[in-house]
Amino acid sequence: MSHDTRQLADAVLHEGYLLYPYRASSLKNMRRFPFGTLYPEPFCRVRGEGDASSARVQCVIEGAPEAGVTVQARFLHLQTGDAAVREVSTAPAALSALASCEAVTAFTFGPLTGEVAVAAADGGGGRWTLSVDLRNTSGIDEAQSVTRDEALSRALCSALLLLHSADGRFVSAIDPPPDARALVEACRSSGLWPVLVGAPGSRHTVLAAPIILYDYPELAPESTGDFFDATEIDELLTLRILTLTDEEKAAMAECDPRGRELLARTEAAGLARLGELHGRLRSGSPLRPGMSVRLCPRAGGDVFDLALAGKRATIQALERDFEGRTYVAVTVDEDPGKDMGVHGHRFFFTPEEVEPL
Repeated sequence: MSHDTRQLADAVLHEGYLLYPYRASSLKNMRRFPFGTLYPEPFCRVRGEGDASSARVQCVIEGAPEAGVTVQARFLHLQTGDAAVREVSTAPAALSALASCEAVTAFTFGPLTGEVAVAAADGGGGRWTLSVDLRNTSGIDEAQSVTRDEALSRALCSALLLLHSADGRFVSAIDPPPDARALVEACRSSGLWPVLVGAPGSRHTVLAAPIILYDYPELAPESTGDFFDATEIDELLTLRILTLTDEEKAAMAECDPRGRELLARTEAAGLARLGELHGRLRSGSPLRPGMSVRLCPRAGGDVFDLALAGKRATIQALERDFEGRTYVAVTVDEDPGKDMGVHGHRFFFTPEEVEPL
């Protein structure tokens, strides 16, 4: 597993672990591990609150029958005052062997027991459907009287899977090629969502997470560490932590060792590094705000495009829509609005429709 993939898996593993204001008394921190927690089956059966004791992921992989597959299960194991990171790896197994016999790897961490089961089915044309089940097999006495906090000591918290094949190539569950779409759509996952990870274009590793991600997710390099809420803005959370009262900071430090580490790291950095936390749009384009360009709209554009062809403009921003497409927001240099002390009207073009000057 690459360093970047491990960092990504760690961030997903701790997603929702402890949320601002990072105190145990906070309502949203009273029920720990909101994503991907697998409880002992007797507890789930008796309590009947929609809790699960197992999770499954199915995905499509391309490869020869002898192509090997390994699976790593990662989860948090709640212990007194802390949550230990647990890892369980299966032995490499060929797709053909997995198609003839399910491979089961059992594991034990004190009273917590579980298993990872891996199987494959030949889908034809060099494609296979890979199935991985992660199960909590822990026993628990008198489940009716066991509290949720007590059951957490035998739970697989924030559980996820990493599937890897050096010889095979996984097929995207989000955007499969047309001839693989039917096989992909026949896959059934429960509690886990598979996405491709690693360098964009690589198809050797899949992250099956309890939260929905897109293919090739990545961590912003500006981030100084885990704030346990990857959907939030590090800069905003830094400011919030720095403005906590002394009493609130003391409660944060008492809540959890990782909370204490986060507080110490944030206070050590202080306000000096806030400017480094500003997000950046990484389009792979050399275009930057403030750059002078000439507008070269493509054929078939609207009347505004035709009127602005050949004009000089200044890039005001690079923006991205919900489908991931990048647009260049510009203001025309000869816009009369500038004479009135305003920036002028913004126009949007694709990166291919502007020429740096």
